[in-house]
Amino acid sequence: MRHKRSTPNRSNRVNDQIQRDVAELIRELKDPRIGAMVTITNVEVTPDYAHAKIYFSLLVGDAVSCEEGLNEAAGYIRNGLFKRLQIHTVPTLHFHFDRTTERALELSALITRAVADKAKDADEGEGVQP
Repeated sequence: MRHKRSTPNRSNRVNDQIQRDVAELIRELKDPRIGAMVTITNVEVTPDYAHAKIYFSLLVGDAVSCEEGLNEAAGYIRNGLFKRLQIHTVPTLHFHFDRTTERALELSALITRAVADKAKDADEGEGVQP
């Protein structure tokens, strides 16, 4: 007996749809820990659709308390996904703070500092003549 192969990119389409729907459902939450500036950056669903890691970033607010609030509201959000998604199994949601933006800012600051230090060293080197 041959197993039916899933259509290519189906998991990508499901990830994208979950990302859009979760973003809309989060806006409906009344929890003060979850600010209005939450952005869903990525969704990774397991192949069996049992679990989904949902990565988010914040413009304003405390990432730890927001993550706690989102994970506590995961059941409510999952229930909302049941009504919107056309798939047999709606995954259990696990929210994680995405530190990519934070790391990018740190790297940008390091690069800016290195460039400034190099320019300062070059200026000091020009003033010294053998």
